[in-house]
Amino acid sequence: LERKWVKDALVYDVALRNLEGEDKAEVDKLVEEYRHSLIRYRYQEQLIKERLSSEFQESDMLSYYEENQKKFILDKGLIKGLFLKIPVDAPGLTDVKKWYKSTDVASLEKIEKYSVQNATIYEYFYDKWVSVTDVLDMIPLKVEAPEEYVNKHRQIELKDTAFCYFLNVSDYRGAGEEKPYEFARPEVKDLLVNQKRVDFMERVKNDLYQQAVSKKKIIYNY
Repeated sequence: LERKWVKDALVYDVALRNLEGEDKAEVDKLVEEYRHSLIRYRYQEQLIKERLSSEFQESDMLSYYEENQKKFILDKGLIKGLFLKIPVDAPGLTDVKKWYKSTDVASLEKIEKYSVQNATIYEYFYDKWVSVTDVLDMIPLKVEAPEEYVNKHRQIELKDTAFCYFLNVSDYRGAGEEKPYEFARPEVKDLLVNQKRVDFMERVKNDLYQQAVSKKKIIYNY
């Protein structure tokens, strides 16, 4: 690392002595432009950190989402539901086949208690969106269009030599459809923060400009 630094320093020294006047002036101009840009950026970031809140009301984010839904398009399918992977020799599989199809509290409590003792995998995601492919990776579904199959068959039971698989899909959004709000929410917030930053810095620039004009630091020649 030290040898590289020395080599770079030697090349710089030779280049500085041999660079022709016009080229050197152009480099100096670029360096000065970069310096100005860097100072402006650091100052803007400091102002934003000190004065600009990144918090938004939930209603503001929801309104922005509803007005701009075409901006939020899925590039992968999402589902809500419940998934179980249970050994084929586990007891009570007949009951599980009834419970997993229901979303009532009693059935869910039975599934949860049963899964503690018997399930290899128990995934509850009725309350959040997850990737269809993540779920499909856990089941031996051998069909030509698995995501389309899941959309059309909301209750899926599969079995291999070692396990039984149970999937109940309560909701589905396919690739190309609009993102659900709760899934798009982080993106909505980022867009609002960026918009707020741009608006804030535009106001700062205008204020500084007006102050300079009023103090006659800027004079127009007509």
